[in-house]
Amino acid sequence: MDRVCGIAGEVVTGRDAVPDTAAVERMTGAMVARGPDGEGHWSEGRVALGHRRLSIIDLSDTGAQPMVDPGLRLAVAFNGCIYNYKELRAELSDRYRFTSTSDTEVVLKAYDRWGERFVEHLVGMFAIALVDLRRDRVLLVRDRLGIKPLYVAELADRVRFASSLPALLAGGGVDTGLDPVGLHHYLTWHSIVPAPRTILRGVRKLPPATVRVLEPGRPPRDHVYWEPTYTRRPEHAGWTAEDWQDAVREALRTAVRRRTVADVEVGVLLSGGVDSSLLVALLTEEGQRPSTFSIGFTDRDGLDGDEFAYSDAVAQKFGTDHHRFRIGDAELPAAVGQAVAAMSEPLGTHDVTAFHLICREVSREVKVVQSGQGADEVFGGYHYHQPAAGAARRDAARVLREAFTDHDDLAHVLRPEWLGDHDPSAALLAAHLDRPGADTALDAVLRTDTHLLMPDDPVKRVDNMAMAWGVEARVPFLDQDLVELVAACPPELKSGQGGKAILKDIGRQLLPVEVVDRPKGYFPVPALTRLDGEVLDMVRAALTSAATRQRGVLRTDYVDTLLADPNGHLTKAGGTELWQVGVLELWLQHHGI
Repeated sequence: MDRVCGIAGEVVTGRDAVPDTAAVERMTGAMVARGPDGEGHWSEGRVALGHRRLSIIDLSDTGAQPMVDPGLRLAVAFNGCIYNYKELRAELSDRYRFTSTSDTEVVLKAYDRWGERFVEHLVGMFAIALVDLRRDRVLLVRDRLGIKPLYVAELADRVRFASSLPALLAGGGVDTGLDPVGLHHYLTWHSIVPAPRTILRGVRKLPPATVRVLEPGRPPRDHVYWEPTYTRRPEHAGWTAEDWQDAVREALRTAVRRRTVADVEVGVLLSGGVDSSLLVALLTEEGQRPSTFSIGFTDRDGLDGDEFAYSDAVAQKFGTDHHRFRIGDAELPAAVGQAVAAMSEPLGTHDVTAFHLICREVSREVKVVQSGQGADEVFGGYHYHQPAAGAARRDAARVLREAFTDHDDLAHVLRPEWLGDHDPSAALLAAHLDRPGADTALDAVLRTDTHLLMPDDPVKRVDNMAMAWGVEARVPFLDQDLVELVAACPPELKSGQGGKAILKDIGRQLLPVEVVDRPKGYFPVPALTRLDGEVLDMVRAALTSAATRQRGVLRTDYVDTLLADPNGHLTKAGGTELWQVGVLELWLQHHGI
């Protein structure tokens, strides 16, 4: 497998146009960090593909991409990993001859065997661009939970796509004006901009669990291939809490085992919380002694800069090859700039820089890690999941509105021309929450968290920062079978004990008790949670620059108020408002927008 990487391409839609292979080469070249082990290009007819390679499975040249099957008249560029590729290969071997041991070739054969429904057979994380030369069509495909990104730009006579938004900018011709709705989402949901929008007018994201078919002379055709229901099911009638614990533990064990597929070592990002600690425990049950990685920062203003006491306890209990890194404040200003440069879209949570730094250290030891992202969304670990558990079904929207920034509050942030009377973020939430297939308010909130919001913060955060260092991050808590099972689990088994009750009960069977029965922790970076010094100077310079004034988006009095008291204005998530708008401007200015 050489997939966790970057893909790019172009599909011509105009009659007399030809693919701009130079633009595809520029897009591919902009993703060297995502795939440092090689580059490939292919073009035929109205399509051009590019690929950057990170070698993880089938390290030979037979797994190189773009991969072409001349007999089947198929070509593919693929980012991600198919965890069940060996099983699929065995199933397909009676009909096809394989010339590599890569999962990429399995994708080609699976499409030939099952057509557009091939994706339903794939277990993994992936963004796929597949060219069917016989039928003159191109398929763009994204995994069920949006773990792997796929950005799209529709130009006058062509469609371009890439694994990162900056790669599309490198191709040229993209409308880089701010999208007012994307901006509204960013400020409402603490830097989350759900698919299909981005912060820019000219760039969209393929939504998770979507197959998009591009055919000449026809509009793009989208098909959503996976929508789990958040309802109680007849087959679970009579299950006790212990039955649910056993089922979830086995599903999580399977998820962890699946994500050990590689021809290289697989490590773990170990924070010392329940989620990542469970991954270590279950890997150990599989007979592995994983390398584990923890990071800490300098204590400041009464804030602890690390959670080493917990991660050390887990590493010691399971005998891991543990790596502990402490980062001094002097490193942070440069690291912030590097993290901003690595963002596909602006990410306003303070721990993005921490992920960037730990992935830098990980890259010196291993190419693949497992990480605990997604557990809070799937199992109900956020503070607002408690009121959702006690709310009537019709009040689900109110619960989420109270957890995020209100539309009326944005009148103090944005200039009037950027904020109309309509609240697009509330409308999107209501549409998602009101859909059938969720029994209770908590079911509806968890579904919205997992399928609408999560792909564009915790998942995007770890993908962007890991890939910046050529590291593949795998997320067992987002295994499709685990998510489907937990979606059906009675809400009270998730919301109890302050959240993630069933996961904590499983943790008590496997982990040191102090790791389970502790206050919820976050990635602590005191020097960024309280802004001062060089980092504050960076933010101040960005927000008072000529570029910000000419953009004319933020109210001057709002910016002045924040800069006068940098740490005195917090979002409902607990981050500083100054950091959120500062990262937005730092990202835009880094890309010359």
